[in-house]
Amino acid sequence: MTDNTLLDASPTFGLDSAALFDLPKPASESRIVVAMSGGVDSSVVAALAADTGAEVIGITLQLYDYGAATGRKGACCAGDDIQDARAVCDRLGIAHYVFDHESAFREDVVEQFADEYLAGRTPVPCIRCNMGPKFTDLFRMARELGADCLATGHYVRRVMESSGPELYRAVDPSRDQSYFLYATTQEQLDYIRFPLGGLPKTQVRELAEAAALRNAAKPDSQDICFVPDGNYAKIVKSLRPEGGIPGDIVHAQTGETLGTHKGIVHFTVGQRKGLDIGGQPEPLYVVGLDANSREVRVGPKVMLAVSEAKVIETNRIGPLPDAPLTAKVRSLAKPVPIELIGELGDGATCSIRFAEPEFGVAPGQAAVIYCGERVVGGGWIDGTTAAA
Repeated sequence: MTDNTLLDASPTFGLDSAALFDLPKPASESRIVVAMSGGVDSSVVAALAADTGAEVIGITLQLYDYGAATGRKGACCAGDDIQDARAVCDRLGIAHYVFDHESAFREDVVEQFADEYLAGRTPVPCIRCNMGPKFTDLFRMARELGADCLATGHYVRRVMESSGPELYRAVDPSRDQSYFLYATTQEQLDYIRFPLGGLPKTQVRELAEAAALRNAAKPDSQDICFVPDGNYAKIVKSLRPEGGIPGDIVHAQTGETLGTHKGIVHFTVGQRKGLDIGGQPEPLYVVGLDANSREVRVGPKVMLAVSEAKVIETNRIGPLPDAPLTAKVRSLAKPVPIELIGELGDGATCSIRFAEPEFGVAPGQAAVIYCGERVVGGGWIDGTTAAA
């Protein structure tokens, strides 16, 4: 049974908790499964779900326990986080289940992360995780548990339109996670709820404190849970030792060898620091990586300018709008105007043509397409065309 007496202090601050979950039937007859990472966001979602009066079940996927291995707090879905999720569920009086997905996560996300770096690409493992364990597997589990919806702590908005639900950027731009969720399928969006998309992070913290959740002040987890201290190369080389084989740093315009490196896994397109090739007449950037020859190719910033990008394995959410489109080619980039060439969705390949040259467009990253605040879809950047 859900213990709603824990929320008598009205931590929702006047929010209509039931409306946040858009349940298909009365809350008293509903069951909500909440994906719980152990962080404050998913914990507040569980508290809001309990406040509706529905039966609530928390599910945590144990994915990768680097938090325990390194002593670093805030590693998503690791040992300490599972304990925090369990404590929150105990506080709220709801059921909590833990499922071991470590082997599947390693194969589908971590191993692929290493392979992408080894191939000279710049991966986005958080998208791979959402496409796999966090949505596909949780979606199936929630269905098997007879839930009316699956709720997560992601900062995006699910907006119901005449043609069905659509995905929108979060109200709080500093917390928006829409870039990482472009691959959400229509079937998933019918079933998944994002109660925090319309709230600022400050209010979410207040809700956690009002509900007396033990992780109310817990720091936000880092994006890549399995990379301690941001040392990507260490992880890649531990899985793929060949990633540490030295090679040449070559000027992409002149062909001159400017130095050597300790493995291409240390570099990404657009990188400037860490090249160790001082004495050059102008700043040089990584403009390309050749995995076969192990060459790191560098050049002036102008060589990073891209006019077009090939996008593969695309997904579309809702109808394609007859309106101007923008795209983000990195998670922290601002959306820029683009022209869509070809079909978007159902795994099709298309191209996006930038209205102005775009810099730092790296194969392996995602291109996410927007119409205003709405997420139209996206795919993986497979190649680029240099600006004239």
